[in-house]
Amino acid sequence: MNYPHPIIAKEGWPFIAGAFALAAILTSFAAFWSLPFWLIFIFCIQFFRDPGRVIAGGPKSVLAPADGRIVVVEEADDPYLNRRALKVSVFMNVFNVHSNRSPIQSAVQAKWYKPGSFLNAALDKASMENERCALHLKTIDGRDITCVQIAGLVARRILNYVDSGTTLTAGQRYGFIRFGSRVDLYLPLDSRVKVVIGEKVQATSTILAELS
Repeated sequence: MNYPHPIIAKEGWPFIAGAFALAAILTSFAAFWSLPFWLIFIFCIQFFRDPGRVIAGGPKSVLAPADGRIVVVEEADDPYLNRRALKVSVFMNVFNVHSNRSPIQSAVQAKWYKPGSFLNAALDKASMENERCALHLKTIDGRDITCVQIAGLVARRILNYVDSGTTLTAGQRYGFIRFGSRVDLYLPLDSRVKVVIGEKVQATSTILAELS
């Protein structure tokens, strides 16, 4: 199932329309001073782009939940399910697509929202100190995955559209983070990770790991 609003994310239209209106008004009075607002308009269009994506892998494939760069691959404590897990983190800069997608077919078991700081999301301590929204996902064969949206230095709004009981297909769009952020995945320890630190990934098109 692919997100049915191609090209531009629905979250972006108020920003795009506002920037366009300001730029157009200023152009009619002082064209030179309107240039920064036209640049903001162009930035909003590129930031809120939301292209369709190929959904890779099979039923045990854990897909990238966001576009970006891998900044963490390690064994770590999952603070939501109180277990040891494999942690894989994707950092999104302001030039990445910011739609968040379900990493695997699953059912949402629980949802936690934690207010916090707005540190650089590339830093590891952002996982525990920044504003974040976590989902406990259970796959069709009973495996547990924790998927955490984390606000960044510029990001000031995490949008999450699902709740406990929601069934997600692999690659289904479930949220958006505005203006720079990160997504952490906590996977079962026996998962086979397919990415390395520094690798660039695309939501749903890149396989992060395979479940055993």
